[in-house]
Amino acid sequence: MSTPSPLHEVHAALGASFTDFAGWNMPVRYSSELAEHRAVREAAGLFDLSHMGEIEITGPEAAQVLDYALIGKLSAVKVGRARYSMLCDADGGVLDDLVTYRLGEERYLVVANAANVGVVASALVERAEKFEATVTDRSTEYALIAVQGPKSAAIVRAVSDADLESLRYYASMPATVDGIDLLLARTGYTGEDGFELYCAPEQAQQVWRTLEAAGEPHGLLPAGLACRDTLRLEAGMPLYGHELSARLTPFDAGFDRLVKFEKEGDFVGRAALAERAKQQPSRVLVGLTGTGRRAPRAGYAVLGPDGTTEIGEITSGALSPTLGYPIAMAYVSAECREPGTSLHVDVRGKALPVEVVALPFYQRS
Repeated sequence: MSTPSPLHEVHAALGASFTDFAGWNMPVRYSSELAEHRAVREAAGLFDLSHMGEIEITGPEAAQVLDYALIGKLSAVKVGRARYSMLCDADGGVLDDLVTYRLGEERYLVVANAANVGVVASALVERAEKFEATVTDRSTEYALIAVQGPKSAAIVRAVSDADLESLRYYASMPATVDGIDLLLARTGYTGEDGFELYCAPEQAQQVWRTLEAAGEPHGLLPAGLACRDTLRLEAGMPLYGHELSARLTPFDAGFDRLVKFEKEGDFVGRAALAERAKQQPSRVLVGLTGTGRRAPRAGYAVLGPDGTTEIGEITSGALSPTLGYPIAMAYVSAECREPGTSLHVDVRGKALPVEVVALPFYQRS
């Protein structure tokens, strides 16, 4: 039985189609995923992200816990700021990619992907054992709503007391919306400016309706998981279980910059990642673009210039609503990594031409 979101009644009233996602019953679309996608690119979209997990780390050595548990240097994050990082196992494989907010000198909030909340919480509890800190899974205490798109700031400004001019990208602050206290963050997963609002589940419907009303004059639409996936793909953002997994290290996915070997002390996966950093990768993550209307999909084989030799696999693919042509991310043989390289994708038995391109496919102006 899937867990309903605190906003399930709202979604049902809006005519949403639902899907099971990581054990949650979530809206996949409302009217048209194409219309929802375009609303985010041109105006704003309203997302329910309550399936995400929130794990709190508190105590005098909370920063040291995260420096040991994650590959990044979270102790360097200032209060009010956030950082993208990864949780790896001892072999360097990625267990999850995370956003961590520093809410106070001794308080952090780690936001995990829905399918990995249990793994992340358990790993953090285990890795915190030798430190003076407490790890608490707060996932049931939060609902999460996102407003994404070029009009998002105008919408949030209309309903909030927050000073948005001082709220930088990857930062957060306490705020109120319609008299409700919440955490307001300027983060997102769409490639657009946007905000994420963390509130109590019982207050989520009021926050949603307030944002929906404020957004109506700006062209805001409720947006489901389907368009969230095409938006993040256009922005070249990885999805756990596709571009990232326990079988892959951050180096495989091109996230070398996240591994902070210079931080003091040991961290889980350091030795394995140090060895991996010395090696040339056999496969690398690249962007691919095609022509026509037939899009590569996850799991399709990537073929070499000859159109017959298998040299990789699609991890995510779709017909880009913004660009109007097929796009995909794929792991391919390292010698085929250069932008401009001509390859093929096996789409249901037919070798269709694609070209290697630099990521992201789309970048807001």
